Amino acid sequence: MASDLAHSIATLAEKIVERRDNTDMPKSPRAKPAHIKKSGSIEEGDGESLEASERGGADAGDPSAGVGSRLRYLRDMHGLSQRELARRAGLTHGTIGSIERDAISPSVGSLRKILDSFPMTLSEFFALNPDSETQVFFGHGELMEVGGGGISLRQVGHNLKNRPLQVLLERYAPGAETAKTPYSHIGDEGGVVIQGQVEVTVGGATRVLGPGDGYLFSSRLPHKFRNVGTDEAVVVSANTPPV
Repeated sequence: MASDLAHSIATLAEKIVERRDNTDMPKSPRAKPAHIKKSGSIEEGDGESLEASERGGADAGDPSAGVGSRLRYLRDMHGLSQRELARRAGLTHGTIGSIERDAISPSVGSLRKILDSFPMTLSEFFALNPDSETQVFFGHGELMEVGGGGISLRQVGHNLKNRPLQVLLERYAPGAETAKTPYSHIGDEGGVVIQGQVEVTVGGATRVLGPGDGYLFSSRLPHKFRNVGTDEAVVVSANTPPV
């Protein structure tokens, strides 16, 4: 009996050990491999990678236009060489070139250094759409409507940021006017009446202009426009800076 009992105890002990060995024990977490960025893609101490920032802002512009094409467009628009932009941003010429080729992804800190050279914010940068902003010709249906209240103002071009000129095709319904009382703003404006009769008030002077007549004045002078004819009036105008 004693030997049988001892044999039973030994068998039970073996089963307990075997079950313990086959049990999945919690594994200690493995250290994540360090994320290595390509040389020149991040400056010391810059912190957050641009990849995370792009996820929140890149869709604001053309999805096909990455950081490189936006930066190249912005640099060309300001007439800067890669070397000059690198000097202003405190980066190397090679880093700017690699970013523009999308060979490396700059950190948020590095991109901020670059944009401070213009200056421009990150949100403004990702709102750029190089494809549309380099468009030269615009069909009738591509003019952007910016008017209202009986006055159609169709603008040539969409995003006029950093552009000094605004060109408008204006259409006034009979009796329509830009404001009840004259108003002013910075800049200059001029235009030519194509159709109809438009009463133009500038400062203390008022004159009715017909087809072929034009105007040019400082926008700082109080002014207003009104269609005093019985037909639609059409004007082609230019403002600098855009209003």
